Amino acid sequence: MSESGHSWLRRISIGAGIILTAFILIVLLLIVTYSSPEQFISSLFSDEIQFAIYLSLATSLTSTFFCILFGVPAAYALARYNFREKAFLNTILNLPLALPPLIAGVGLLLLFAQTPIGHALAEIGIEFIFTPLGIIVAQFFVNLPFMLRIMKSTFESIDPRYEHVARTLGCSEFEAFRRVTLPMAKNGFMAATVITWSRGIGEFGAALLVAGATRMQTESLPVAVFLNMSTGNLALATSAATILIIIAIVSLFLFERVGGKSGSGMF
Repeated sequence: MSESGHSWLRRISIGAGIILTAFILIVLLLIVTYSSPEQFISSLFSDEIQFAIYLSLATSLTSTFFCILFGVPAAYALARYNFREKAFLNTILNLPLALPPLIAGVGLLLLFAQTPIGHALAEIGIEFIFTPLGIIVAQFFVNLPFMLRIMKSTFESIDPRYEHVARTLGCSEFEAFRRVTLPMAKNGFMAATVITWSRGIGEFGAALLVAGATRMQTESLPVAVFLNMSTGNLALATSAATILIIIAIVSLFLFERVGGKSGSGMF
């Protein structure tokens, strides 16, 4: 291809990137600059936004913990072991990525409201419908694949020979995993945790169907945006949205810093 052909391709591709960047920045800046700094600070310290921040942090941290608890071992199994059901498990575990969150919410609502499992849990006092527990289980269901995919990619990038050497030196299989593989997967683990948590704190669709949108009870930050937009309180709505934007920017920055160092293709 001639030099002029390369030049046109360069201009078109860079131009497309600039246009998309400008579009995203305009949309976000309209939200962030809607309220004055004084209005934002006032909204930030209101009881409603303080409650939404607390609930979002509590539920997202809890759901991320369970994503780590179940996702890391599952990702290791998919990365290291060959078994007959592997392809099926891999497909099903990643299915929530392809499903609209509303579909996940409908399924979880039916599980906890219409099945013997849900009734049995309710009888012992574990209520998911219209409670913060519903937000946690919705976040867990929707965001588990992010933990799985990143950790699976991370484990696949680590040569299994390191574990074999550790086994020859007297380590058990678990000790080799804990002392060798996990430390080498540190950056990938941090990236997976950050992206799973940030996705959890912004989860709306599935959580809305399971936990509802009750002000000052199941009002997370995304629900606060929804409720206040519905009632015309744009100051509170944009304040909650601005907090979510800040969290997203910080999370993506951290993800790029630690994810890039892990040397694996995250997605």
